[in-house]
Amino acid sequence: MSRNPFSSIEVDISAQRPLRGLSHVRGATVPDLVTETIGGLLDRAVETHGAQPAFVFVEHGIRWSWRQFSEAVDRVAAGLLCLGAQRGERLGIWSPNRPEWVLTQFATARLGVILVNINPAYRTSELEYALNEAGVHILISAVGLKSSDYLGMLRDLAPELADCAPGKLQAKRLPELRSVVQMGRCAQPGMFSFEQLQSLAGPAQINRLSLIESQLDAHDAINIQFTSGTTGQPKGATLTHHNVVNNARFVAHAMRLGPSDRLCVPVPLYHCFGMVLAVLAATSTASCLVFPGESFDAAATLAAVATERCTALHGVPTMFVAMLGLAHFAQFDLSSLRTGIMAGAPCPIETMRQVLSDMHMPEVTIAYGMTETSPVSFQSAVDDSIEQRVGTVGRIMPHLEVKIIGEDGKTRPIGQVGELCTKGYAVMQGYWADPQRTREAVIDGWMHTGDLATIDAFGYCRIAGRLKDMLIRGGENIYPREIEEFLYRHPAVSQAQVFGIPSAKYGEEVCAWIVLKPQAQASPESIREHCRAHLAHFKVPQHIKLVASLPMTVTGKAQKYLMREAMMKELGLATG
Repeated sequence: MSRNPFSSIEVDISAQRPLRGLSHVRGATVPDLVTETIGGLLDRAVETHGAQPAFVFVEHGIRWSWRQFSEAVDRVAAGLLCLGAQRGERLGIWSPNRPEWVLTQFATARLGVILVNINPAYRTSELEYALNEAGVHILISAVGLKSSDYLGMLRDLAPELADCAPGKLQAKRLPELRSVVQMGRCAQPGMFSFEQLQSLAGPAQINRLSLIESQLDAHDAINIQFTSGTTGQPKGATLTHHNVVNNARFVAHAMRLGPSDRLCVPVPLYHCFGMVLAVLAATSTASCLVFPGESFDAAATLAAVATERCTALHGVPTMFVAMLGLAHFAQFDLSSLRTGIMAGAPCPIETMRQVLSDMHMPEVTIAYGMTETSPVSFQSAVDDSIEQRVGTVGRIMPHLEVKIIGEDGKTRPIGQVGELCTKGYAVMQGYWADPQRTREAVIDGWMHTGDLATIDAFGYCRIAGRLKDMLIRGGENIYPREIEEFLYRHPAVSQAQVFGIPSAKYGEEVCAWIVLKPQAQASPESIREHCRAHLAHFKVPQHIKLVASLPMTVTGKAQKYLMREAMMKELGLATG
């Protein structure tokens, strides 16, 4: 371990010697970084473990070896060539956890096509924004999920689908979109089916894939993930092969994953948790991936772990709470479990104790990061104490550099609170087509996370809160400003302030205080229904209070802390 002239700390993560100086830590330099594409990662898994199980989709009755999966990926990639897909173009995927999702993830990577992840909970206005902001040319969509009618929303946005030939869409509201591929066998008018996509290509297109892939660069953009912003509309964090492949490798290394492991994945694929920490991490070690269903179900997840003899399980704390709380929990044989990742929100210590003992996961790890850092920058070790796994998010990952800064931009001493900033290979390429917001977030290579944190004398990081107003509900990051701006579009709303209040089930719930326009009529429920029609379910305020005025400072700034205290008192929640 050495100290540089500015008294920052370079952490030897194998050491347990107290650190001194400033909160500026660097991760280990092993394992090495690689310049490998996502397709290269898959090729290596096929070369070394081609006959071994790769994917199990329990709900769909599908099992692939690594070689079978790779062959299916090539058919999809060749089909996309027939649709005119080219390197650097954007392809959107709007779907829950289905086999088509992972096939598309790797097929686009083989071609250098940028995959645009669309949240399965999005409603019409959010879908329209994402497709147009990223300039999506091809959209692969599921039929729907639960109460969400994906194809119905698509037809609302692009009624031209009813009369156009597949691949020839010219939609007024979606000017860049030319092809829609519907998952399944039978397509709606104006769309290809996914089955058709897989059979479009002949030998010529299949033979082109190797040449195309050989010309790709690991530093090419390959993925856009929308993350909400405090300025309102979501931002498209743009990630490269280099970003996500290396992050996946280090995450897998931290969990000690290997070819004999079987990872159960109830977390969504559209998010980095599923796409990187699960799929790419497992691919880097040729571990098998088991998907219990299209969306999370506690009983189905435990059944998949027991039946498939999974050794690892990912989830946010609320998922683990739901599984542990099942009346018939004891009926599931979970003795095969060893490790996994818990992330997205703090874990109560009692829940962690139950996960370690009752779920047989002594090596479960905690991970922290953000989409813009591909995503993990801190992860606990498999042998960290329960206190370290509950009270911290672990220590810095390899080849990354992190510092804690004050309002003056200077690095804070060890143990003092400040904003967490991250630098290194994992920092995103930028926000898609938004250089201004990129410059505001990434300064001199440092990603300013907006999270308040401390780093202790042994390099462990504790998240103290949010520099801005972001709240986390059940693992979903929610930015109040986006909801506020939507509420302002309601004809009866004059002022709106959105903030989080504690929730035993989700960690935080969304609360809104609203001032109506003079003579306007609206009820909390009517406003909530308006939100449900246009916003993802996790953004819809659970609590809406109509007030005559908002508490303000003398300079006209809303005092959200007063609103939060008043709301908690009204709901009988502890304010300490």
